[in-house]
Amino acid sequence: MSTYLIGDIQGCYDPLQQLLDQISFDPAKDRLWSCGDLVNRGGYSLQVLRLLKSIESSVSVCLGNHDLHLLANNQRHPDGGCRNPEFEAVFTAPDREEIMNWLCSQPLVSWSDEHQLLRLHAGVIPQWDLHAVLSAGQEVSDVLQSDKRGEFLRRMYGNSPKKWREDRTGWGRLRLITNILTRLRFCDEEGRGAYRVSGPPGSQPKKYKPWYKHKHRQTRDIRIAFGHWAALGLRIKKRYIAMDSGCVWGGKLTAYRLEDQAVFQTQCK
Repeated sequence: MSTYLIGDIQGCYDPLQQLLDQISFDPAKDRLWSCGDLVNRGGYSLQVLRLLKSIESSVSVCLGNHDLHLLANNQRHPDGGCRNPEFEAVFTAPDREEIMNWLCSQPLVSWSDEHQLLRLHAGVIPQWDLHAVLSAGQEVSDVLQSDKRGEFLRRMYGNSPKKWREDRTGWGRLRLITNILTRLRFCDEEGRGAYRVSGPPGSQPKKYKPWYKHKHRQTRDIRIAFGHWAALGLRIKKRYIAMDSGCVWGGKLTAYRLEDQAVFQTQCK
């Protein structure tokens, strides 16, 4: 059995198929662990979702910001009519409800005892230890899988509040958790994110650092796999694995086999 991390697919169906063929992926014995952003911009989001759902017993997804955006638009357009053509293709598909329910069942954060690996889409703030990360992700997952899903998806947009406080409650708390786990690239020492900055390290305002660079980060001894940051590119380090190699921007789609550290890539158009 092999376990493959995979970077941001974002609706790039052909590169995904080519990558699965390249690694001879066998759903009966292999596992595919996504770092999120299955959909949007690549043109074939419905096909990507259908493919991954067809092998769902061997697939685990940590939801990304684009996945949540799809879920929010699903709530807004119960009868179709979405201006995003990729989303509209999902919303007019006969298996729409089945696909959306499957996507909602995926977590924001996943921990593997076997590989001692924490997986999420974007990042974590310095104040959170492993327990806090898992607990925060579960808070959002619980709401997504409840009758409060619609209200949460309406309220999750926005960049405030910015500073984490454990005693923060309500929709502001859930919005901040969501922003950290699915949008964070740079933050300051107190965990306030610079959510409008998407360039490579060095492009951020002075008081901010890449989230993984903070010396006093409580997850410093935990290896973390993440996507979301195409400008960072593929980086395989002792304490983090950055998996977004910019497929949708003309880069590559990457799979990383955890058992032997082998890297596999397909070129994207």
